[in-house]
Amino acid sequence: MFVILATKPLNDGTDGFRFNILGSKGIYRKRKIEKRYGKSHGDCMNGYHFGKRSLYLQQAVPRRKLCHFAG
Repeated sequence: MFVILATKPLNDGTDGFRFNILGSKGIYRKRKIEKRYGKSHGDCMNGYHFGKRSLYLQQAVPRRKLCHFAG
């Protein structure tokens, strides 16, 4: 069976979810205290921050692999 959209909850005390849409992996998060603005990047993900909401998307060619992420 082919899954187009898979989601799982976060386990770090924030509201949001992990997702996997047609092979694109990411995280949507709503923070409770901290506010962030701008962009960030790491070994696997690029982050886009809008106040208390953040969206993280996997890079096209990540430097390291994400294991069993959301589905």
